[in-house]
Amino acid sequence: MTQVFPLYGLSTPPLGQPSSLPTAAAADPSGELPEEIETVRGRVQLRRQRGDAGVSAGVEHLHVGGERAGFTLLPTRGMGIWKAWAGERSFGWNSPVQGPVHPAWVPLSEPSGLGWLSGFDELLVRCGLESNGAPQFGSGGQLEYPLHGRIANLPAESLSVAVDAEAGTVEVRGTVRESRLFFTNLSLESTIRMAIDGETIEIEDRVTNHSDSPATAQLLYHINLGAPLLSEGATLVAPAVEVVPKTDQAAAAIDSYPRYQGPQVGFAEEVYLMRLVADHSGWTRALLRGADGTAGFGVSFDTSTLPYFIQWKNTAGLADGYVTGLEPATGFPNTRRFEEANGRIVSLEAGETQTHRLRLHLLSSAEQVEAFEAEVRKLALADPKIDRRPRDGWCEG
Repeated sequence: MTQVFPLYGLSTPPLGQPSSLPTAAAADPSGELPEEIETVRGRVQLRRQRGDAGVSAGVEHLHVGGERAGFTLLPTRGMGIWKAWAGERSFGWNSPVQGPVHPAWVPLSEPSGLGWLSGFDELLVRCGLESNGAPQFGSGGQLEYPLHGRIANLPAESLSVAVDAEAGTVEVRGTVRESRLFFTNLSLESTIRMAIDGETIEIEDRVTNHSDSPATAQLLYHINLGAPLLSEGATLVAPAVEVVPKTDQAAAAIDSYPRYQGPQVGFAEEVYLMRLVADHSGWTRALLRGADGTAGFGVSFDTSTLPYFIQWKNTAGLADGYVTGLEPATGFPNTRRFEEANGRIVSLEAGETQTHRLRLHLLSSAEQVEAFEAEVRKLALADPKIDRRPRDGWCEG
């Protein structure tokens, strides 16, 4: 029997739509969440809290801890994952932004289009749904789409936790809606699962067009990792088909794109756009390998709806955001206008849903890193295509 704990929103589904509660479940309508539940795979610990000071005031945290790993989810911030851990190792980064930041303090409509950066400090933050890349401005200079879109700064309108004691799994489900009269009516229903004795976080996101008319969407998973996993000698291991530097500065460093250096004050970001080899099921994987090989972070994803991968290198000073991004995406982080012109916008018919799937692998031992790296290298090409300069159609000038 699965125990389902609807924390808010699930008792009143949209008119004409079924409740998202599993049918074979025992639901607790009180909104209370037990601190601990015993399963066949061990105990899962659950805790809710809310920020009470500064820019974090009002931000809801949902902590999920299993026998070997866990994570902190932020329903207030688009169902992003703030931090994760496995054993004694923590995964995330140290942003200059001291968050998590309530969306009320993130000025998305700031004229520069860069207000999104005022709230950026998660391990995993989604970019989308109308746009996922650079700010876009109209002919008169007015902001049309802010950096990385709006979904990360919208709160979940429903949230539930389900624990299957017989299977030994925990699942969190929440829905975030991005809508505006006369413009768009999209939702993201996110399901985040973990085996109680596992170290892998599974994510399944269903993006739906609720309009009676066709719509378009974009989605990029900005997965961010810093020290101590990121350090001089850390390496990206990815089965690239193609690697394209996004800027001239990135092109100048193309020969060292998989390798990371230590913190450098004043470093300017470098971005590399890629397609990766997929296996027979359409999945691929990439690894950030720690310098000594005793820890790593892997991401695997379904290329049928996430066909592209972006590496973001920002090895600036430690106080300035020493971080790298591993980013599965529907397209590249250019302006929406450019991506649409080059055929990388998702089209959704009225009522249509597209599902995106990925997994975060928290690798806390040398044996786990070695095994995951071997799986990546099985997919790797002997001679991937590596461009020496930005490519027309991929890189916006």
